Amino acid sequence: MNSEMKTTALILGATGGIGGAVARKLLARGWRIRALNRDAAKVSRNESAFDWVQGDAMNAGDVLKAAEGVGLIVHAVNPPGYRDWETLVLPMLDNTIAAARAVGARIVLPGNVYNFGPDALPTPTEESPQHPVTKKGAIRVEMEKRLEAASQSGAGAIIVRAGDFFGPGTTANSWFSSGLVTPGKPVGTIRNPARRGIGHQWAYLPDMAETIAQLIERANRLPAFAVYHMEGFWDADGMQMAKAIKRVAGGKPKIGGFPWWIVPLAAPFVPVMREIKEMRYLWKVPLRMRNARLTAELGGEPQTPIDEAVRASLVALGCLPEPHRDTAATLIGHPSQNAG
Repeated sequence: MNSEMKTTALILGATGGIGGAVARKLLARGWRIRALNRDAAKVSRNESAFDWVQGDAMNAGDVLKAAEGVGLIVHAVNPPGYRDWETLVLPMLDNTIAAARAVGARIVLPGNVYNFGPDALPTPTEESPQHPVTKKGAIRVEMEKRLEAASQSGAGAIIVRAGDFFGPGTTANSWFSSGLVTPGKPVGTIRNPARRGIGHQWAYLPDMAETIAQLIERANRLPAFAVYHMEGFWDADGMQMAKAIKRVAGGKPKIGGFPWWIVPLAAPFVPVMREIKEMRYLWKVPLRMRNARLTAELGGEPQTPIDEAVRASLVALGCLPEPHRDTAATLIGHPSQNAG
């Protein structure tokens, strides 16, 4: 493998939250970033630092062509709007695996908690049994099985499992942006989906991207099939995320409950609501992935202070004004001055 190949990464899903965040972290570390997109000309105007390639992750030939000369493929692509997971997710991954085998690249997959069913609770490890109770969970388990098989035949894999995503670049389907707050509007009522007293695990996208980037940097010393859990932000009683939003938004917003009653009514018509209905169990029980293996490898886990992470998330969603450069330091020190 030549040196250029070692430092060229193909990102599938670079316009998404985690794909874009990982791509920017690697770019800052000197990697060349190649990104596959169905409208390369359009997206290249927004992110000119990437080498955009026209193509579709559902087309095996497109993925293989885009992978020529790369040493890493970040598989962060998902069907838009949660549609057609059953028919699209596994074929896309199969195309990535085939391309990685052909060019000798390692695959990185951002994972989540969907793999685990009730028998793995409350603190699943990387080796806990994976008996999911949802369709998406079953697909996640199958994705990882295929990557493990691929790792035994030349295509190594790194999987990082984390909690619910939040942060700049997170999709509109995230709990933070579609449940707790309303994008584009000042924070009024915070609709908290958690049950009081039930913990919930969150993952700030820049922290997850940094974690992945650090693992990639030491990929040669990792197992061929390397799986790690992130601690992220553990909301111990289900109220800490909502309270952080309230603090950062000036202390005035009210914390209310999420209107769960509307979910079964809307589920037959709205794809996202069907997914919310299926994954509601994660708000009824505490599930806390421990990061002992990750910290043993990295020496620690990248963790942004929660108020700082929430502020950046709210600004990115248009729920808080962008702080002026001359007052940014003051606002960080005194969040009450930045009223929502």
